[in-house]
Amino acid sequence: MPALEAVDLHEKSKNFLTEAEVERFLQAAKSGRYGVRDHVMMLLMYRHGLRETELCRLTVSALDLETARIWIDRLKGSLSTHHPIDGDELRAVRRYLRIRDSRLPWLFITERGGPFTRQGVYYLVRCISERTDLGKVHPHMLRHACGYALANKGHDLRTIQDYLGHRDPKHTAVYTRTAAKRFENLWR
Repeated sequence: MPALEAVDLHEKSKNFLTEAEVERFLQAAKSGRYGVRDHVMMLLMYRHGLRETELCRLTVSALDLETARIWIDRLKGSLSTHHPIDGDELRAVRRYLRIRDSRLPWLFITERGGPFTRQGVYYLVRCISERTDLGKVHPHMLRHACGYALANKGHDLRTIQDYLGHRDPKHTAVYTRTAAKRFENLWR
C-alpha cells in the first residue's frame, strides 16, 4: 500500500462558500416552508462561524436585543464570547421571534416542537443546497466561509481566531494564509 502524502490546503478541494455563494444559499433558505426560521439559522451559522451543535444549543436567553449582542457558547474547548449582531441580522432575528411559537429555551425549534439536532441541521443544509446550484453543501462550510470572509475583509489572524473561538492559531491561519486580500496591491 502506498504511503499517504500530506496534502497542503491549496491542493485540497474547496470546502467553503464564497460571499456570493453564501448570499445565494441564504436566499434559497428563505424559500422553504419555514423560510424565516431557516434563513435566520443559516445567517447566524455563517455570520458567527457556528458549528452545528453550537447552533442547536443556542437559547433565546443568549440574545440581548437591546444591545444587539449574542452569547456564543463554543464547544470543543473553544473560547466562548459575545458577538455583535448586525442590523440585518437583528431584523431577521426579531422577525423570527415574532412568529416563533414556543416557550422552550432553545432558539430554534423543529416542526415537531423540539430542539434541533446536528443531524437535523445537516439535513436542513442539504435541503437548502438542493435548491441552489452550489453542489453539496455541509454545515461546516458556513463556518469556513465565515473565516475566509473575515480574512478577505482584511481582519488580522488574532481577531479571527478569537471570533471563531480557536485556542490554537494554526486552526485560523488557513483563512489568513489563503486570503486573496493579502495579495492585493503587490504590483503597485
